[in-house]
Amino acid sequence: MELTVNGDPVQIDGPVDVPKLLAHMGFPDQGVAVAVDGVVRPKTRWSEEIGDDSEIDVLTAVQGG
Repeated sequence: MELTVNGDPVQIDGPVDVPKLLAHMGFPDQGVAVAVDGVVRPKTRWSEEIGDDSEIDVLTAVQGG
């Protein structure tokens, strides 16, 4: 399966959901927001399958001032 994550092409064995993708990419599973094809996916829907060729944006929380 091919995805684009934060603008970079990614190959991953499917099917894939958000937790599997985050683990594959080394992202934490807390403190992140995920958008699939430009639509923010609430954590309650993270277990839904991500389609092939989807564009994923993962945003991590940053502290600072």
